[in-house]
Amino acid sequence: MRRRVSLASLFGAALLVLTAFAQPASAEGTSKQLTDVIPIPVDAKPNPRADFRLDPATVIVADRNARQVADYLGGLLRPSTGYRLPVVSRGGGSTIELDLGPTAKVGDQGYRLDTDRHGVTIRANTTDGLFAGVQTLRQLLPASIEAKSVQRHARWVVPGGSITDYPRFGYRGAMLDVARHFFTPDQVKLYIDQIAQYKINRLHLHLADDQGWRIQIKSWPNLTAHGGSTEVGGGAGGYYTQDQYKDLVAYAASRHITIIPEIDMPGHTNAALSSYAELNCDGVAPPLYTGTDVGFSSFCVDKDITYKFLDDVIRELAAITPGKYLHIGGDEAHATTPADYQTFMGKVLPIVAKYGKFAEGWNEIASVNPPVTTVPQFWDTDGQDAATAAAAARGNKILMSPANKAYIDQQYNPDSPLGLHWAGYVEVQDSYDWDPATAVQGVSENQVAGVEAPLWSETITDNHDIEYLAFPRLAGIAEIGWSPQSTHDWNTYRERLADQGPRWDAEGINFYRSPQVDWK
Repeated sequence: MRRRVSLASLFGAALLVLTAFAQPASAEGTSKQLTDVIPIPVDAKPNPRADFRLDPATVIVADRNARQVADYLGGLLRPSTGYRLPVVSRGGGSTIELDLGPTAKVGDQGYRLDTDRHGVTIRANTTDGLFAGVQTLRQLLPASIEAKSVQRHARWVVPGGSITDYPRFGYRGAMLDVARHFFTPDQVKLYIDQIAQYKINRLHLHLADDQGWRIQIKSWPNLTAHGGSTEVGGGAGGYYTQDQYKDLVAYAASRHITIIPEIDMPGHTNAALSSYAELNCDGVAPPLYTGTDVGFSSFCVDKDITYKFLDDVIRELAAITPGKYLHIGGDEAHATTPADYQTFMGKVLPIVAKYGKFAEGWNEIASVNPPVTTVPQFWDTDGQDAATAAAAARGNKILMSPANKAYIDQQYNPDSPLGLHWAGYVEVQDSYDWDPATAVQGVSENQVAGVEAPLWSETITDNHDIEYLAFPRLAGIAEIGWSPQSTHDWNTYRERLADQGPRWDAEGINFYRSPQVDWK
């Protein structure tokens, strides 16, 4: 909001100008509270007398260990402020300080943020914590901080006080299906930037399915040459070279996000089966598939070549994936008998371990009594799965993605132009009002690894589509994963969510303006 100076008299104009400088709390965004952010912090103590205003002399103070986060912060703030905001090792006066060192009560992902009239200090035990604190600082500034050009009339005030904050769950994920429709590296990077601001720290890439194989495997080149050549609807498809994938992994790491790659198996495998005839029991390669049906394909469980193939795939993928998890799918294997499924997983899980990784899989994988290091990902809708509960009792951590709550590819309502509705229509309140600790019967809070918001791509082709389905629902899933359950309240959340609208507008995000929210 711009202050309008009365032209009635010179005295009135002067008075308004003096008032504007004396009372920065009247400018755009400066009435914000410390709790007006998503995810909401664990603890906040406001001090209205300690507001801080960025100005052209502000510097970012960080030692070399915090330099990467400091450079990221400067890159966020410079376009809209027009300020130099140099990163220095020492500073006085107006400062934003990133302090990496012993910080009580916040663990390895949390932070403490303190604001007074001289500046902002973010303290954390790790750079992950500093990065999380930077995302909070970002939201404490006016929404126009997200603009890509200088906002000459904006006033960059941070509310005074202190925040102590840390996550409820260590795993807070988003999934992007690049198999049904292919998304270029730049499109994935944009999504990485967008999810990072809500403290998402995992990106699960669904790299292979019936409709396409998206990652180069050098020992089996036809996977991409043939299997990556199309997508749903018959488009051109595409794939990532190993160098492009490594660049994506590094880019995500610069946003403190770990990429978890998925090769779905033994079903959802038509692209691979079409690429190599010998992977089929009858030795005949099926045609490429561009539809959206599921459950019709399967690797040949009895053939040795199947496991030679998977050993090569897992070996090459593990070598370019620094994170400790590989996702091996395992869902909707309707063309595989239960006995064959058990045999198949009994051979594949040791291959994952052989190359130094732990396995993730959809909750069907719990039925094979996998090692306790395996993470089953619950995706069903009824909150009941005996195998998942039994796995949790044995010591497996469960990742929560109930489709009727967390699947952000589902339509909002019958009029939604994008998405599916096999799990039901999922409005913004539906995606927010659930608790991972009670989502599955027999699985309690300490048995939950975290939450993930999958985005399947049957109906989407570009970032405009991604954004429409992901926002605003992704922000709610992020809060469920980060904030204490005691703070979970739809009525207060929807007010904070409304404040994100101008921010998303400034970022150019094509979000769904749900009628459940009074957008600003």
